[in-house]
Amino acid sequence: MLAASLWISNPSAKASDLLYSQAVDGQSAFGPSEVWTPSNINSEVADEDNYFVSAQNCYHKKSGAYTGEISVEMLHSLNINYCVVGHSERREFFLETNAILADKVNLCLESFITPIFCCGEALAIREAGTQNEFVTKQLQQSLFHLTPEQIKGIVIAYEPIWAIGTGKTATTAQAQEMHAHLRSVIASKYGETIANLVPILYGGSVKANNAKELFSCPDVDGGLVGGASLVAADFIEIIRSLK
Repeated sequence: MLAASLWISNPSAKASDLLYSQAVDGQSAFGPSEVWTPSNINSEVADEDNYFVSAQNCYHKKSGAYTGEISVEMLHSLNINYCVVGHSERREFFLETNAILADKVNLCLESFITPIFCCGEALAIREAGTQNEFVTKQLQQSLFHLTPEQIKGIVIAYEPIWAIGTGKTATTAQAQEMHAHLRSVIASKYGETIANLVPILYGGSVKANNAKELFSCPDVDGGLVGGASLVAADFIEIIRSLK
């Protein structure tokens, strides 16, 4: 089981240090793994068991004249363990395609960084009832070139974009249904044994009051947690729900 905090453009370095310290102090011993997206806490995490630091993004080229971009090699040099790839905001605002994300996944794996590959559908696709076909295409075009050994090194995070900021709510049953579908898609290519080894996180408004129910679903292996991970007490409760 895995809890990944996604702080996006929050908070400041000082605030993130405080938040991390509060979360660690609130837990005497973590069984599952925790992944933190702000790299400024990397030195603190290095001394803790079951804690790892993730980047929120990387560039899809190995190196070159790409001012402002962060290469996977740069992340590797900082001992970053994970990298979020294909977040819905990157797809929408930066026009990242499935092909670009395939390149990012390749570069991460080459540098021994675990990609947290995000997939999910918008409201129009959900209302049209074509969500399964849509996410299947995302997986096929970005991940299905990988070998069986490589796919075991991927973490998948499902984002129900249609239920984020739209006033609509994704039920636990809907989360399980999509996670089961994602696992079946992986199994169709790599077999059931390997599919069961790939963690699939839920990234749709995981909160302290719904985490336990969500994580009890057989195909939900943890959460990609946004706003709730910015509140230490809430994130601690979410982490405890993993056990």
